[in-house]
Amino acid sequence: MSDQIASALPGAESKGFVTVAEAGLCGMITLRGDLARLSFALAPLGLEIPAQRAITQAGERSLAWMSPDELLLMLPYAEAAEMTGKLQEELRGEFATVANVSDARAVFSLKGEGARDALAKLCPVDFAAFEPGEIRRTRAGQVAAAIWVADAQEMRLVCFRSVAQYMFDLLTIASMPGSEPRLCC
Repeated sequence: MSDQIASALPGAESKGFVTVAEAGLCGMITLRGDLARLSFALAPLGLEIPAQRAITQAGERSLAWMSPDELLLMLPYAEAAEMTGKLQEELRGEFATVANVSDARAVFSLKGEGARDALAKLCPVDFAAFEPGEIRRTRAGQVAAAIWVADAQEMRLVCFRSVAQYMFDLLTIASMPGSEPRLCC
């Protein structure tokens, strides 16, 4: 067994009317608790608590609203373990949970003008109204996912690592011209 850390599908990429690529290692920390109380622990990072279904950013770090009592901190992979420990220490005594979920998730990038169209084949989301800085938890096919607009030409999707190959295949099919993924039997 190797000690080498690798993302779910290193180098996986497909090109259709958009380019689908596994985005590589990404640090992710789930924080659960009273969002007002979590804000003091995150303040030194320069991140404000995002509004509902929004993402705030400060440099290489992003903070996503996931539910009324849950946030997702995204940061460089190499910082995730140390940051988890710092946040756990900062929130000691609070009714809060801090968990490093970096190795349990896979992240995909969809680049190109048609990224919204490809995702619309898979998700019950109005992507025409979806703006940069917004995030949605939804289903892509039958898989739980979170999707956000990275910029005008890129959408990002995060899912469980255990379904990474299935998600990559779904996204690849959805990004082919004229394709309609077969989502059920």
